[in-house]
Amino acid sequence: MVVTTASTSGKAWSLTKEQVMERIEREGVRFIDLQFTDVPGKLQHVTISTEYLDDAAFEEGVPKLDGSSIRGFAEIYESDMLLRPDPATFAVLPWSRDNLKTARMICDVYRGFGGGRFSRDPRLAAHRAEEYLKQQGYDLSYWGPEIEFFVFDKVRWDVASPYRGQGYSLESREAAWNSDGTDYPIRFKEGYFPAPPQDTLMDFRNECCRVLTDYFGVEVDAHHHEVATAGQCEIDMKLDTLTRMADKAQTYKYVARNIAKQMGMIATFMPKPIFMDNGSGMHVHVSLWKDGKNLFYDETDSYAEISQTARYFIGGLLEHSRALAAIVAPTTNSYRRLVPGYEAPIFIAWSRSNRSANIRVPVYQRGPGSSKRKRVEFRTPDPSANPYLCFASMLAAGLDGVKRKIDPGDPVDENIYKLTPEKRRELGIKELPGSLKEAIESLQSDREFLKPVMSDDLIDAHIELAEGCFIEISGRPHPYEFYLYFDV
Repeated sequence: MVVTTASTSGKAWSLTKEQVMERIEREGVRFIDLQFTDVPGKLQHVTISTEYLDDAAFEEGVPKLDGSSIRGFAEIYESDMLLRPDPATFAVLPWSRDNLKTARMICDVYRGFGGGRFSRDPRLAAHRAEEYLKQQGYDLSYWGPEIEFFVFDKVRWDVASPYRGQGYSLESREAAWNSDGTDYPIRFKEGYFPAPPQDTLMDFRNECCRVLTDYFGVEVDAHHHEVATAGQCEIDMKLDTLTRMADKAQTYKYVARNIAKQMGMIATFMPKPIFMDNGSGMHVHVSLWKDGKNLFYDETDSYAEISQTARYFIGGLLEHSRALAAIVAPTTNSYRRLVPGYEAPIFIAWSRSNRSANIRVPVYQRGPGSSKRKRVEFRTPDPSANPYLCFASMLAAGLDGVKRKIDPGDPVDENIYKLTPEKRRELGIKELPGSLKEAIESLQSDREFLKPVMSDDLIDAHIELAEGCFIEISGRPHPYEFYLYFDV
């Protein structure tokens, strides 16, 4: 469950460059970690001494980036780039030693020699999406991703010697296959909300929440063990505006990985690391606002108290769901998650309170008192998605639905997994792509709706990187194929 009351403090995310410089001096910060995100969504960084952080760094950028060495960025002949830090994202890293005290800032990427914003910077897509939203007559949008992930004790894999064999192994004190007699294993699909000592990660999640709140200004409401065995977790952040929430999603991942490392464990946001159990999703909640009012709420609607604007927004998400899959579920592993039997949405439909549809309207409460919490939940994304591209593309799809008045059709208030193929056809229910290749093909044929928020070269770079991963995986024998086919 995601918290859906708007953030009111925002202080940690509204610092000016003058305030940043004052904090650096007052707190004895010696280094600044300049962070940015590559096209696939991985956080990158370069560290500078604070003596080189001045007005020019904030106004023009820090000339420290070779863009040709970053996935999806630039060719070798156009590689000089600058990183312009956003002072609103300043945070002192709690794990840096006092004599090496380090703070981070998230940066926008600029081309060198006065070339302006770099078109393939994922954060630019988020900024463009927020500008487009205002051009369409809205004030802002609120976003609340539910980011799930696994924390293992140890992971091993061998892919470097393909002729000797390939494989992997996962170790977790909670795992259903753990039989050392020192803990209480969690059975497959029975990991939702167990109390300690069976939930061994409560202290880990508490520490993540403390660090996110106290050091990074990321407001969190609750955390819990998720459905899968072997350490599946979720931490709920309070909703925020698009770019800020994408920044916070990257911060969330960064903190979880570092805290796990400090505790002798390892966190992964891979969508489906475990066979026979639920994968990790990133269900994204969204609402549109104007003049302080949630435009998705309509108390006269008897079905789910949603407005016509919300229905059109849903229509846009449904219309573009197959193309969106290539962005919001962008890895080959994403399609191990999007299979029947594990609560992941594989059918393109909408409903209230129905987790078998890929679009859900939560209906926990009703009446005017719940108007601020009315939102649409898109259940297709997973945590391997680049949050900047994920949120921007979702907004573009939804606004296309509003602009074109796309009717979402009737909601489906049945367990879609149990419907016959004939019944699904009768109801007009389509399926999400069954593979990354299929998703890429859908995006290639349906990309016009993205143009207000993403440049063509960014979309092309994303497709090229995704295609490369699909080819890498599809060309390798799978260990299970030996079991199936060795005696053919």
